[in-house]
Amino acid sequence: MSIKHVILMYISEISGHHSATLAIEKAIKLIAPQTRILNINAFNYTNPISEKIVNCLYIGIVKRTPKVWGYLYDNIKIKKRVERFKKVIHQFNSPKLKELFERFKPDAVVCTQAFPCGMVADFKETYNADIPLVGVLTDYVPHSYWIYDTVDYYITPSEEISHRLNRKGVPLEKIKPFGIPFDPIFNEPQDKQAIIKKLDLDPNLPIILIMGGGQGLGPIKTVINSLEKLKRDIQEIVVTGSNKKLYRSLNKNSKKYKQRILAFGYINNIHELMSISEIIITKPGGITTAEALAKKLPMVIVKPLPGQEANNTQYLIEKKAAIKAEDPKRINLLIENLLEDKEKLNLMRQSAERISKPQASIDIARLVLGLS
Repeated sequence: MSIKHVILMYISEISGHHSATLAIEKAIKLIAPQTRILNINAFNYTNPISEKIVNCLYIGIVKRTPKVWGYLYDNIKIKKRVERFKKVIHQFNSPKLKELFERFKPDAVVCTQAFPCGMVADFKETYNADIPLVGVLTDYVPHSYWIYDTVDYYITPSEEISHRLNRKGVPLEKIKPFGIPFDPIFNEPQDKQAIIKKLDLDPNLPIILIMGGGQGLGPIKTVINSLEKLKRDIQEIVVTGSNKKLYRSLNKNSKKYKQRILAFGYINNIHELMSISEIIITKPGGITTAEALAKKLPMVIVKPLPGQEANNTQYLIEKKAAIKAEDPKRINLLIENLLEDKEKLNLMRQSAERISKPQASIDIARLVLGLS
């Protein structure tokens, strides 16, 4: 059996798109360890200077004017306006892709973000290339920037999203509702008591996990201040991601809070933290959502971004796996009610388990390895 060559493409180092490619890479290695894999930041590879500019613009928009992002996201008028500009960028990138593909000779290319997917799709059309191309959606919305005739397969988070993608013109035979890929380690059982002991936490008090994605965005401090009003004692684990300012502030002022607060920066043991938590308060990024569902962890959603996060929120609420906190300043009331209502928490756990796709990464890996 020949050794397969697979290229995985994402954009932005600290992102769910990158986490997704890492999860697929790990799954492929579990099935076929000899596989040669190139896991690359497609934007940085083709336009390193532009990548820095676009990332700064994106972070600036979502932090300061999220409604602008909501307007741009999956807007058909905007998509049509940028179509010619996008074609020029893809033509500029084609020689770099041609050199990459000729050198690495991939048996398949897998993209976890629409930009590199479109780039490779246009390359296939321009050069009449027959490289199998797989687009992996990492949010519960099949936006129009994904749609290309030369994509061989689309991986969707659920059957409902598959039908929505089909209504946008993608044939059903091209769509696989395998789920959002996440690290297979989230499926492994954890010794909860050992983790609690390692973190020096009280096994008799509820643990609330608070996250704001890889960038540590959202009203995390507002949430923490609101939880100070709880009538009961809890323990809070706060993951700040790359938000160093927030991490330093929490560590510096931790003793000022009534509740016990344990702050972490960018870490690789989220699976342990989710295993010991009663509830997660978070922004509903696709990867975080998939991980929490796999852990059967009830979600309380705060300040979702317009666009993909708003769609993720709507899906999770409809499926009864999450609750949205309309006012972060009053989230203490919501958490108080949840902690008192064990039946409600159990129903949320059951709902999470029902819609989770724990084998997503493995299923995607099997598909990719069988494409040639």
